[in-house]
Amino acid sequence: METFKSKITKIAVKEGLKYIERDTQENLTKLMQWVEKFATLDDHKKAIAWVKKNMKDSDSVPAKFINRIFTEVNPKCREKLLTNFLVQSYFIGRSKAFENEKKYNCKIPWAILIDPTSACNLKCKGCWAAEYNKTDSLSYETLDKIISEGKELGIYAYLYSGGEPLVRKDDLIKLAEKHDECIFLAFTNGSLVDEHFADELARVGNFTLALSVEGFEEETDLRRGDGSFDYILKAMEILKRKGTLFGFSTCYHSKNIEAVSSEAYLDMTMEKGCLYGWYFTYMPLGKDAVLELICSPEEREKMFHTVRESRRTRPMFVLDFWNDGEYVKGCVAGGRNYFHINANGDVEPCAFIHYSNVNIKEVSLLEALQCDLFKEYQKGQPFNDNYLRPCPLLDNPEKLREMVNRSDAKSTQPLDKESVGDLTTKCLEPSSKWKETADRLWDEDEKEQMTMVCK
Repeated sequence: METFKSKITKIAVKEGLKYIERDTQENLTKLMQWVEKFATLDDHKKAIAWVKKNMKDSDSVPAKFINRIFTEVNPKCREKLLTNFLVQSYFIGRSKAFENEKKYNCKIPWAILIDPTSACNLKCKGCWAAEYNKTDSLSYETLDKIISEGKELGIYAYLYSGGEPLVRKDDLIKLAEKHDECIFLAFTNGSLVDEHFADELARVGNFTLALSVEGFEEETDLRRGDGSFDYILKAMEILKRKGTLFGFSTCYHSKNIEAVSSEAYLDMTMEKGCLYGWYFTYMPLGKDAVLELICSPEEREKMFHTVRESRRTRPMFVLDFWNDGEYVKGCVAGGRNYFHINANGDVEPCAFIHYSNVNIKEVSLLEALQCDLFKEYQKGQPFNDNYLRPCPLLDNPEKLREMVNRSDAKSTQPLDKESVGDLTTKCLEPSSKWKETADRLWDEDEKEQMTMVCK
């Protein structure tokens, strides 16, 4: 049930939007000065200060990004972005979550990643979900239960993966409509996006898509099949025309790194209407993993610089799930900021860590967050003092092995039951090679920060 506070918040945001639209730059700064009076958490105060600082210059990249939201996104989606994502999920939700963390003695994450289905209409090379049963599916009632229990704990952000989540697009729209105060995102191959579905996204307003693309036509079709790049571009064209909020999702590996780290690639995605982008790196899951796709230290460093330079030069929010560890102080998985529920209901610490000792069909969401594997994660986080080595698999494989064994977690990959010993062994050499580069980058970054402070 929607709270009185949420209802008042929505009214305030609607009025605030009308005020901002008259003069985005000047009035947003004034609005932030008003909001600042009610901020209690340090993270919230820092975020408000960042907006105030960057909106002073209309030519700054953040100011241009905010202007894109007010010129490219339709009013309903824009309202939901500010109401549900910023206010409900970030401000109200996080405050509520921190209170519940003390009450229940466990971490309450900001977001939950859920696989509504493991079914998919593609067979991409190196898919991290390839070892799941393709017939697994979570019922609408189970999905609804997860979200309902999540809201009680202060979780208002829900991400979908799969499989191809839009195989269940009618149910996902229904959930977005019912849980109107939440924000939803689906990672999708884009093949099922059509005019009607885009209209539905525009209608509910609180549902955004991250379209999976691997570079340009050659790189994308190589991994996802012939014609994949064309229907991704078609989906982007439809979504942009409808004014819905969307972005891109890219897995970088040794075969596409040059393309996806290029200025031309980032320019293309922004031109097509993407307002954000997620970068992931290839993870060697499954006994048939292609180890030569793992990025070398030089290739991973290239992406490190690419993402940071993009944020300085382009009005599009881009993040790297691995190389941005310094901003979130290491690994965010295991319930710390997010976790994963696969289509069988297995509760996993991360989409790339297929081990579990609880199933959401048998326990409450709170009980899942209190599971032994998550406790092991949270005892060990951060897994490295160098936040550019955040991952317990790719960067600190011995840590994952210890946690899985201590918690007696089992493999959730029914097709090959890959042991944690076999999995982590594949990452020993890549993690050792990355250490030298990551330590150098970390030292350089610390020196740069110290120089800025001294100035």
